[in-house]
Amino acid sequence: MKTAVIVGSGAGGATAAKELQGYFDVTVLEAGKEFRPFAMNLKTAERLKKTRLISRVKDIEVIFPAMTIRETDDGMVLVSGRGTGGTTTLSTGNAMRMDHGLAKLGIRLDSEFEELASEVPITADHQRLWRPATQRLYQICREMGLDPAPTPKMGAYERCAICGRCILGCDYGVKWDSRRFLEIALEKGAQIVTRARVERIAIENGRATGVEVRIKGRRRFVRADVVILAAGGLGTPVILQNSGIPCEPRLFVDPVLCLAGEWKGAFQNREMPMPFVVQMDRYIISPYFDHLSFFFNKKWKYPAENILSLMIKLADSNAGSVTSTRLDKTLTAEDRRRLNQAMKLCTGILQRAGIECFNIFTGTVNAGHPGGMLPLTAGDAESLHPEKLPENVYLSDSTLFPESMGNPPILTIMALAKRVAGVCRRTLA
Repeated sequence: MKTAVIVGSGAGGATAAKELQGYFDVTVLEAGKEFRPFAMNLKTAERLKKTRLISRVKDIEVIFPAMTIRETDDGMVLVSGRGTGGTTTLSTGNAMRMDHGLAKLGIRLDSEFEELASEVPITADHQRLWRPATQRLYQICREMGLDPAPTPKMGAYERCAICGRCILGCDYGVKWDSRRFLEIALEKGAQIVTRARVERIAIENGRATGVEVRIKGRRRFVRADVVILAAGGLGTPVILQNSGIPCEPRLFVDPVLCLAGEWKGAFQNREMPMPFVVQMDRYIISPYFDHLSFFFNKKWKYPAENILSLMIKLADSNAGSVTSTRLDKTLTAEDRRRLNQAMKLCTGILQRAGIECFNIFTGTVNAGHPGGMLPLTAGDAESLHPEKLPENVYLSDSTLFPESMGNPPILTIMALAKRVAGVCRRTLA
């Protein structure tokens, strides 16, 4: 049987592994360790905040190694997962179909989304779990004609403990993450190697022969007939460029900014994040307690249970890049114009909720949905194989997306990974 090496165990990597094991002998190389939820009680973490023992955003990596933090020159914080399950373990579990950019290219993933609907539990029936503050925000958005909709979630939310720790790893097994697909692949015979950081693809005569990887600090070569990169929108481009395969300076990241105010007894910090979504022109609004801003932004001075926050997530411009030594990403003038427009709308919502304008404060600009540096084109609609790639190298993550979606991408990444795996089965097995 031919061998396939899949780099990364997040949404795209785990899906590809599940789909390919049995057609190939699959090995998954994961740069991080086996994922463990954040163990510290948030009250303890809040006490650490007051002592200033954790004062820099980068300090998160010390107390929670599964979370990787990078900062741009202008202070935007990029968050990603490092461990089995990738960033899905740190996500809010949203199941949004956001393939319109791919559909414009002629890539229609209807059958893949249908398969996922039968494989992953998805529900939007969770309004009974919303706290009064969230219910009030939802009603205000309806009164304003913003057409809010409960967010579809992946998981068994009838068992939700309403602990508010979704982005820290679900302790109760409620939220679905890509380790479920990884487990299926392993049961079918796949292997996973953790603490295995792939540095480059070895290429001879236009074909990949394997990957060079550091496993627990030691450099090794892993031979493969097929290589699938799913190291994420920041990881995959670096591996490609280290391998002599140029990418494009079209990095998007879906920037996030939260506006918040004091609402005594809101307890948003102990609630499902992003319970509903308002879709606007190239941005969304959703209730979201921003842990990053709470612990590291001095404006967030109230007790956690007394903060009510609205998140803005932008579909930002395709402008930026990442290499092994540098991350270059700033908000363009158009991004800032749209962000200001969204801030005015959120301010109006919070004011209607009874929060005075002078008591509204902003959070730290952060992001967690990078992609776009080797985007698919209409010419790739059948092959899903950009011509820059060696013939036996494929990608199965957001690096392929032609534009920012400004929405949670996990479900769409999985659908695309299913299609990529299908192409590999037909052409390379």
